[in-house]
Amino acid sequence: MAYLPFESRRAPVYQDVPDEKWNNWRWQLSNRLNSVEDFEKVFKLTDSEKEALSTPGLFRVEITPYFVSLIDPEDPRDPIRKQVIPTSAEMVPFTAMMEDSLAEDRHSPVPGLVHRYPDRVLMLVTTQCASYCRYCTRSRIVGDPSATFSRAEFELQLEYLKRTPQVRDVLLSGGDPLVLAPRILEEILSRLREIPHIEIIRIGTRVPVFLPMRITSELTEVLEKYHPLWMNIHVNHPNEISAELAEACDRLTKAGIPLGNQSVLLAGVNDNVHVMRKLVQDLVRIRVRPYYLYQCDLVEGAGHFRTPVGKGIEIMEGLRGHTSGYAVPLYMIDAPGGGGKIPVGPNYLLSMSDHKVILRNFEGYITTYEEPTDYRPEDAAPTKWRRLEPGQEGLTGMLEGRQMFIKPEGFDEIHERGGIQHRLKDASKWVPLGIGAGDEADEAED
Repeated sequence: MAYLPFESRRAPVYQDVPDEKWNNWRWQLSNRLNSVEDFEKVFKLTDSEKEALSTPGLFRVEITPYFVSLIDPEDPRDPIRKQVIPTSAEMVPFTAMMEDSLAEDRHSPVPGLVHRYPDRVLMLVTTQCASYCRYCTRSRIVGDPSATFSRAEFELQLEYLKRTPQVRDVLLSGGDPLVLAPRILEEILSRLREIPHIEIIRIGTRVPVFLPMRITSELTEVLEKYHPLWMNIHVNHPNEISAELAEACDRLTKAGIPLGNQSVLLAGVNDNVHVMRKLVQDLVRIRVRPYYLYQCDLVEGAGHFRTPVGKGIEIMEGLRGHTSGYAVPLYMIDAPGGGGKIPVGPNYLLSMSDHKVILRNFEGYITTYEEPTDYRPEDAAPTKWRRLEPGQEGLTGMLEGRQMFIKPEGFDEIHERGGIQHRLKDASKWVPLGIGAGDEADEAED
């Protein structure tokens, strides 16, 4: 990894710590900073930071000595500092702020298991992290040891997965799965691998960023036993990419684990196209594929991090075409209320007719693409591949002819206007001919 020009930094207060301690992930966790006194050994705090750190009931603060060493002690606006040191701005409420803005708990059939999409689930395995992001979307439970998931709840999660064969992909998150004791992490992975229909296991983690010492050969040996296993890390700013992070990612990729990155668009941290372009390019250099750029959630304490959606679209405009496609993430809004992730971005399709589309590129070059006039689609997919989860067909169900309408809740009742059932109200009038017959045809074919 010597060819990568990333630095290794250690704050002056830690210069005398022996390397064997500094590089020990357990030492890093045991010596995290969380108080005014701790931080003022590293840099001078602002009045706003002191107020927040002295306020009872604020979201948990813990920062590893390694990560705090990446902060420029002379810059109170340092982009890493903003992510992990609280300020009084966290106490300011804002319109639409919610405790559980993504309605994860509403979509949990058992505690800690979120089943929002047809074929995949989010499995929360801990509420603890190596350090805590001030914009955390799960601050309602993350960092609270009393909210962690019990053995009985873990068994409920597994039982749900066993009896739900449509689930083929499990994402482990929390908290951070990589702070778990090694034997517990391996038990989770091995128990999931015992379920035949689970094809993919993913881990969402910020441990390589907060605590790269945790990515030991012993850990990678455990992880590579449970392939196919994928991992998304979480880097928001180029200054977080150190020599240690590059080495940790190298160990993971050498263990056969594909790496992606999820960033959050944060005001004053990375809300600049040049910063974001540098970030995604540096990620690709350490073999991490930019995956998502998230709009900041409507979570309590994060109002000062929010940007207009237009800022995210502006950034995406400055990435597509201006750097390689591998380096361009999807810009996502995780829908408030539980609608899931919705991609948004610049519009490159300007217009279309029955035989042409008009497109533009990143430079403003406008072109036409001639559509084929004799195209006939082939129905080449076997019946067993054509299943759609009932109730979640969405627009695909309409395009495949399974339904013709998607109605708001209560639509028919509203338009009844409290009227009576009379001779003209024959339900068969509103059944479209040939629509909704797809399932019956599939069953007949089976």
